[in-house]
Amino acid sequence: MVLENINSPEDVKKLSLEELNLLSGEMREALLHRLSNHGGHFGPNFGMVEATIALHYVFNSPEDKIVFDVSHQSYPHKMLTGRKEAYLDPEKYDDVSGYSEPSESAHDHFVIGHTSTSVSLAGGLAKGRDLKGEKGNVIAVIGDGSLSGGEAFEGLDYAGELDTNFIIVVNDNQMSIAENHGGLYRNLQELRESQGTCPCNFFKAMGLDYLYVDQGNDIGSLISAFQKVKDIDHPVVVHINTLKGKGYRPAEEHKEPWHYCAPFDIATGEPKHKSDDGEDYGTLTADYLLAKMKEDRRVVGITAGTPTIMGFTEDRRLAAGRQFVDVGIAEEHAVALASGIAKAGGKPVFGVCSSFIQRAYDQLSQDLCINNNPATLLVFWGSLSTMNDVTHLCFFDIPLISNIPNMVYLAPTCKEEYFAMLEWSLRQDSHPVAIRVPALGLTHADREIATDYSELNRYEMVKKGTKVALLALGSFFPLGESVAHILKEKVGIEATLVNPRYITGTDDTLLDTLKTDHALVATLEDGIQDGGFGEKIARYYGTSPMKVLNFGARKEFVDRFDVAAFLRDNHLTAEQITEDILAQL
Repeated sequence: MVLENINSPEDVKKLSLEELNLLSGEMREALLHRLSNHGGHFGPNFGMVEATIALHYVFNSPEDKIVFDVSHQSYPHKMLTGRKEAYLDPEKYDDVSGYSEPSESAHDHFVIGHTSTSVSLAGGLAKGRDLKGEKGNVIAVIGDGSLSGGEAFEGLDYAGELDTNFIIVVNDNQMSIAENHGGLYRNLQELRESQGTCPCNFFKAMGLDYLYVDQGNDIGSLISAFQKVKDIDHPVVVHINTLKGKGYRPAEEHKEPWHYCAPFDIATGEPKHKSDDGEDYGTLTADYLLAKMKEDRRVVGITAGTPTIMGFTEDRRLAAGRQFVDVGIAEEHAVALASGIAKAGGKPVFGVCSSFIQRAYDQLSQDLCINNNPATLLVFWGSLSTMNDVTHLCFFDIPLISNIPNMVYLAPTCKEEYFAMLEWSLRQDSHPVAIRVPALGLTHADREIATDYSELNRYEMVKKGTKVALLALGSFFPLGESVAHILKEKVGIEATLVNPRYITGTDDTLLDTLKTDHALVATLEDGIQDGGFGEKIARYYGTSPMKVLNFGARKEFVDRFDVAAFLRDNHLTAEQITEDILAQL
């Protein structure tokens, strides 16, 4: 077995072309078994095996620095840089992250999990190298899907006048997570069809030299191309034509669902742990919006390269037609586009993952909220309990979104309340509205749900009690119910239970009424405390005798954590919250 003897890139350089091809097969076999048992990014890694082998055969990592965009195609790189056991030994599968990670190896230079970043990051490495008078190649690897992001354009624009060694490998597999969208991809198609010779060339227009490799999964062709550009004295793009998911037929034929996979049966490609096929907020949202689109041609769904987050699978996208827009991996443009559509009288709904809306803070503030245009944002997976890779944490959307003037950020507690808020948002024309979609499973209301949210910052008192008031926000409302139950069972306290609904403001009237017969107010939010909802409540009561406890997570970056342990560490179990409340009383 060739792979067993690869402990560093130096071992790759000793192999013949025949052995390199054997190595590529063994790497795919190892990837297949790991992913079938562990899950992870499938298509991007299978498509980059040969290119990664060729990069390490030609260049001298880590002296030559390779920066992977998003880095969800970095598994082959890790296998060749001393971390192969994490792909061969099931007991070591969790020894490495799914992304580039400098703490694991000197061959990784950044923690990277968001897209369109590699050209800018690598451009900085090249500039730093030159400032220090050092040598070595700097290589940015970026996929065609990532080219749709604004930072990629900015990085390429800068690279065009860098006038030094800088190599940009464009991995063109004709796919983003879903299909690509945007005028750029017409030019990439022209370049592929003309073998890189067509007169219209996006990369040359940016001031970059250019080399095309049609057989991007052929190791010999790749080695030849990389040898031509090694130690080059000016910026160059090496455009390689690859097959996403290469080597596993289901992934080759169905690229979108095989971008990322859960554990599956290798023979059939079927998931090992099938879902119960019950309702989920993504599917329900897509079906709701499709019905709205039929009623009102002004309604348009928007995604930034992740359509299935909001339930728009390929069939639903086809059903929506021109009333569904995928802008590519470009959250900044998506927010500004939504603002413009709203200004023109349309009804835009932008569905986005909590982690990814971070990219568009300036557009939320400047393009949307300053103009007070009534666009709707649906923020999915906002929770301490959803994604646990450090690059994809969904902890930070509450401080990010709720402190921008004019924004109305709503936190529904259940299915009925979510759709009531979405219905109201599409009716109203006074505010930009964001809705934090419930993230801890689908629950149903056992009480009457309001349908009009025009009177802003009016909380719902679900249950009137005394002494202790629990303000349980959004997904943490059931946690508030559990705390109320324990308080009653344990010490006989009938706590007041409040559904705040609005993250962006305080209900001064309700908060004032609590002063008469309550000694303590506790806020529960499914996010970090710093800059969050609870701090607004604590500030309101600051000059009063009211004690306030804020329950949420510490402000920190955490990686691959156990959710249950993380919640316990932050005192976010019902029992711990109850104990903390009683200790204060």
